[in-house]
Amino acid sequence: MPYGPASILGDVLRNKRAEAVVRKHLTGIVNAPLEIQLRYAPLERVVGFLEETRADTAARDAFFAELAAVDETAAEPPRPAERAITPSPEHESADVPVGSAKLLRPETATRWRTFELELHGPAHGNPFTDVELRAEFRHGDRVLTAYGFHDGEGVQRVRFLPDEEGDWSYRTVSNARSLDGITGSFTCGPAAAGDHGPVRVHATHHFRHADGTRHLPVGTTAYAWTHQGDELAERTLRSLAGSPFNKVRMCVFPKAYLHNTNEPVRYPFQGSPDDGWDFTRPDPAYFRDLEHRVAQLGALGIQADVILFHPYDRWGFSDMGPVADERYLRYVVSRLSAFPNVWWSLANEYDLMWSKDTGHWHRSAATVRRFDPHGHLLGVHNCFEFWDNGLDWVTHSSVQRVDVYRTAENTDAWRARWGKPVVVDECGYEGDLDQGWGNLTPQEMVRRCWEGAVRGGYVTHGETYLADDDVLWWSKGGELKGESPARIAFLRRILEETPGAGIDPLPSDWDVPTGGVEGRYHLTYFGFGQPRRRTFAMAPGIRYEAEVIDTWNMTVTRLPGTYEGVFTLPLPALPYIAVRLRAYEDTPAPATTAD
Repeated sequence: MPYGPASILGDVLRNKRAEAVVRKHLTGIVNAPLEIQLRYAPLERVVGFLEETRADTAARDAFFAELAAVDETAAEPPRPAERAITPSPEHESADVPVGSAKLLRPETATRWRTFELELHGPAHGNPFTDVELRAEFRHGDRVLTAYGFHDGEGVQRVRFLPDEEGDWSYRTVSNARSLDGITGSFTCGPAAAGDHGPVRVHATHHFRHADGTRHLPVGTTAYAWTHQGDELAERTLRSLAGSPFNKVRMCVFPKAYLHNTNEPVRYPFQGSPDDGWDFTRPDPAYFRDLEHRVAQLGALGIQADVILFHPYDRWGFSDMGPVADERYLRYVVSRLSAFPNVWWSLANEYDLMWSKDTGHWHRSAATVRRFDPHGHLLGVHNCFEFWDNGLDWVTHSSVQRVDVYRTAENTDAWRARWGKPVVVDECGYEGDLDQGWGNLTPQEMVRRCWEGAVRGGYVTHGETYLADDDVLWWSKGGELKGESPARIAFLRRILEETPGAGIDPLPSDWDVPTGGVEGRYHLTYFGFGQPRRRTFAMAPGIRYEAEVIDTWNMTVTRLPGTYEGVFTLPLPALPYIAVRLRAYEDTPAPATTAD
């Protein structure tokens, strides 16, 4: 049966000749969202999405005529399932002394900083797959297991993040005799100034570091910033250093998408786009660069929200097969789990990854958990269909907009639905693209951040302004150009002044949300509204001081006197205003009239 209007795009693209016809006639899907989002769609629907074929009947007929001439039986057969490689206990001969590998390691360690064992072991065969290595770290009655990885030329590394001061010991376990049974000890000293350890969930819906320091995620997105080369990466870091952002969403794999059609500087596996990849041999240089960037973010106090899989791919990394997927996860998690500033995101838009079923995500979560002894945060980001964020292994919800206009407005409902922190990691982007998700005004970007914050969640920023050099922040990094970051910095300051674990939703009027800490701190946000006055009905017996916050002009104006019970406040009749009520005994001194 020839290909035709009812044929599924993903099936057609498996046939090299048919794929060439698609790319010749349907140029609008090349490196575009539609190629990913329409993989399961019939060609009739695909051509209807594209302006080049929707209104041009002749072009449409020519496409289907040429496609019908392709031999459907020449489609690329399904790739044979790869079999897992089991490392042999005889990888090294019996004459190799047990524990004889050269070991390099520091004598002491610092709490919350990466401690590393460097072992020079066998280089024959394929050390990425033929050698298994782990180390058991003991402190008192506690035992934590960290897994090793091959870093090229026979060098194996085991990384660990000591979380307690005092004496630790370790012992290696390996199928390679020279790497097996190596023991040692070290003393862990106190954390350095500014080191707080990994971020954990706190008080059900919020976050704090392992040492108890509160963490308020104020994030941004720069998916492919580590794939652009050193000069652009350093520009990105300089921009982040001057920004309010303390979390960056970023991909392990390179990305092919609108305004990101260039080849990456390096590739994650040995091989090439033309000759294919050896998924059994990661390229250590690629991952060294990635971890270098993660460490640089950590030095700036920024969390690296590491995206392990994504669908925007022309190299085959999104469809390596289950065995290769698990091997890759073991490798990258073993390399990065000892960095204190890592979060794991199993996927960006998991539901667009047409080659992976539900079981893949459960298996992947189990692999991450097994090979990360430090229990970093773990989430799954969606495009259309939410992942089940109520599952035990999901630490926080990482959600995308559900509507062109409304997303942050659902934050309080999502908190109640999943009982987890809500991070709106994609609410749209400030910019001027022709895509509806990428042309928010800066005012709307800021409004969404405030709306989500007052409802008890955390909204991630993004920026997509067109540029002659095709360097857009949301993908490649570079320089921030928008007006929202300064206002988000102002919001971050307001959030940091909130007592307790963070903002929780409070009883609200029908037209505006209120959040804060009951009886101590109430933050009401009016968004688009521009009232000239507002009446508040508070519980009697608590006096409040009132402040009018202009979230766009970044001013805080304290109103004279104190207020109790039912009272009416004068407001400036401007949009993007908030009112903050602070219990009189909690109000900072000295008072100021504006800030």
